[in-house]
Amino acid sequence: MQDVFDIADDLGPAKVLHIHVPDAGLKAILVVDNVAAGPSIGGVRMAPDVSLTECARLARAMTLKNAMAGLPHGGGKSVIFADSRMPEVEKQRLIRAFATAIGSELQYIAGPDMGTNEQCMAWVHDEIGRSVGLPRELGGIPLDQLGATGWGLAHAVKAALPFCDLDLAGARVAVQGFGSVGYHAARFLAAQGAVIVAASDSRGTIHRPEGLDLGALSRLKTEGKSVAECRDGEAGGPGDIIDIECDIWIPAARPDVVTEQNADRLQTRLVAEGANIPLTTGAEEVLHERGVLVLPDFVANAGGVICAAMEYHGATQTAAFDAIAEKLTHNTTQVLEAATNEQIPPRIAAVKIAKERVRKAMATRRWGGMV
Repeated sequence: MQDVFDIADDLGPAKVLHIHVPDAGLKAILVVDNVAAGPSIGGVRMAPDVSLTECARLARAMTLKNAMAGLPHGGGKSVIFADSRMPEVEKQRLIRAFATAIGSELQYIAGPDMGTNEQCMAWVHDEIGRSVGLPRELGGIPLDQLGATGWGLAHAVKAALPFCDLDLAGARVAVQGFGSVGYHAARFLAAQGAVIVAASDSRGTIHRPEGLDLGALSRLKTEGKSVAECRDGEAGGPGDIIDIECDIWIPAARPDVVTEQNADRLQTRLVAEGANIPLTTGAEEVLHERGVLVLPDFVANAGGVICAAMEYHGATQTAAFDAIAEKLTHNTTQVLEAATNEQIPPRIAAVKIAKERVRKAMATRRWGGMV
């Protein structure tokens, strides 16, 4: 069994909760990483192969992300060991059991993540009155439906273009993981003149150098099909997306899809991390040595949590999206300027900035970032 002390440092985690409710078939983990700036916000991820290490890494990413975004919240994350494609009645029972189990953990605010959505957050809210990313009918700003993370990602990409001598008009984009983040990022970038040349999901890849029809791909996903079933393009396996030559490569699916072993296969100039921890540290180092600019996840994909936090504090959709655009543009520029001036990889620059903000918040608290 993994030991929490193997992943602990001066920032956290503040609390790790292992949850097991046999009657509901629930096995889950909650990691509250740091709450110095305020209650932690982090998504609920559902997948059969999640782990404590993954949960802790994601929770830390949320601490850094929320600090980088200047939010009055710390970072946390939860994972549920289950197949998210289960029948809805079973999923509702599992989510409600999970919500009940974390009801007393007031320093954690749940949000949607891979395998969960606004409806799941509605169930959590019904049980404990504490979640973000709610359906519009409950006063929420539906993050996935509107594409808050993709909106922020598009602005981060635009801010990064001067640092890699790229023009968005005509830039070729490949999206690994054509879900809510990947689709909306592609949509917003295409509206600015980019050409989406490839997209993938867990079942396959579709590639068309002249550009893909995003509407057609979206309809396929709505019908429960793979993007690889699109007739207008060359289909391949899910892993083929990494070999597509492009200018901008967006990983928007699972962690660690690019490692030291396959990083050399990437043929791109800019990687904008739409998913959380999609590249290993070693992979980022390999790409940096090759001159590929990599926008760290907790900088580039913060749009969703900014929107969630503003929803939690009663902001409007317009105010939230304006804040996302402003913060992502500013933070990306700040990080890349620091990386350029200090001649260090963007992640090192970003971690330095974010950790400094967390430690300043910890200095104001009696017990630092602890619960």
